[in-house]
Amino acid sequence: MAVSCVAVLVMAASLLLLLLVLWKRWRRGRADWHVIIVVLGDVGRSPRMQYHALSFVKSGFSVTLMGFCNSRPYDELLQNNRIQIVSLTELPKLAVGPHIFQYGVKVVFQSVYLLWKLMCREPAAYIFLQNPPGLPAIAVCWLVGCLCASKLVIDWHNYGYSIMGLVHGSSHPLVLLAKWYEKLCGRLSHLNLCVTNSMREDLAQNWGIKAVTVYDKPASFFKETPLGLQHRLFMKLSCTYSAFKACSEPLDRDTERSAFTERDPQSGVVTHLRGRPALLVSSTSWTEDEDFSILLAALEKFEQLILDGESLPSLVCVITGKGPLKEYYRGLIGQKHFQHIQVCTPWLEAEDYPLLLGSADLGVCLHKSSSGLDLPMKVVDMFGCCLPVCAVNFQCLHELVKHDENGLVFEGSEQLAAQLQMLFSAFPDPTGKLSQFRQNLRESEQLRWDESWKQTVLPLVMDT
Repeated sequence: MAVSCVAVLVMAASLLLLLLVLWKRWRRGRADWHVIIVVLGDVGRSPRMQYHALSFVKSGFSVTLMGFCNSRPYDELLQNNRIQIVSLTELPKLAVGPHIFQYGVKVVFQSVYLLWKLMCREPAAYIFLQNPPGLPAIAVCWLVGCLCASKLVIDWHNYGYSIMGLVHGSSHPLVLLAKWYEKLCGRLSHLNLCVTNSMREDLAQNWGIKAVTVYDKPASFFKETPLGLQHRLFMKLSCTYSAFKACSEPLDRDTERSAFTERDPQSGVVTHLRGRPALLVSSTSWTEDEDFSILLAALEKFEQLILDGESLPSLVCVITGKGPLKEYYRGLIGQKHFQHIQVCTPWLEAEDYPLLLGSADLGVCLHKSSSGLDLPMKVVDMFGCCLPVCAVNFQCLHELVKHDENGLVFEGSEQLAAQLQMLFSAFPDPTGKLSQFRQNLRESEQLRWDESWKQTVLPLVMDT
């Protein structure tokens, strides 16, 4: 009885508090040049939403960016006084009760907490929401939009239920509930953006949602890294990761040397080392939609080719990122006994990541979309750095990777190993296939995010 009374009092107090906040908001009115961007995930690992924030500011808006602050966002975002970052608190995982109970508690907590955080902000003309995750954010953002006269815009990166299906199976009750929720609530928005034409068509045919395709584009800082900056990055990383350290000491002690470059102490000129290893890079969120056992198997085959006498370089394989399966794959990597391949798994600062991509010789992408309808942003960034890519095939990859033009598409480890052998034969060959792909990317004159955003998103926002 006492518990029930307490619960009723808490609910009444919460309702009264909410009504007071609403009254205050209604009196103040809506700011037409203010946008709230909501990421129910790590802001630092949501580059597209960070790009949205920066583009809005450049177009005259003020921005409130809400999300978990587990990773550092871009400095340009942090240093802009027209962008306010509001950190959301993530509910720790409960250790009691069945999984469905834990998930229910999490959803209720996030619903109330997100509602409170949104209502405590200045009302905005638009609420921009990243989906996934959309449960419970879509419904909460829609409610706040109704109360504060804000227009809800959903940016569809993928389907949340399809990601849940990788863990629980497509027929699990939670997955079916999430799919129903996404379909129902996804229709409540004023405007929908999505990342591929394939997703746009699927949303229209199967969900009854009209969306506009806004392809991911690289930001201006994704570009080829000058050799001097490459050297500084390699020297910095060599302090922590042995794969970047020089295999031999220079004759002149004043010469700076990494595994790939050296700097002359008199002239300051940086050059590539003769016989340097090839630098292969991949990035990942270490989730179920990326199978890194494919890459490890291909590396084993590549190593065997070297042991059999093939003229191939040693490899340094850098896999960046954070995620739930990182320790599992690090364990698998630790079981390998490579002689000519080094694998390291750093988490890079936001400013170092584009420098690494711009310094690498080849990118590898193992992203297999859970829905088959989204594209890997890591490949977009690699192409921005004119870095050729080998990517595992899936349904709509052709919208980004053009086989034998800007990279190669593979189906499994055998094919990937053969591609590595072909691309790195006679490395570094300025007339080889790898150089040809890089030159094709240079000549493609890729549209950057800012220009693309002004052409696609800004007119939609101003029209609505």
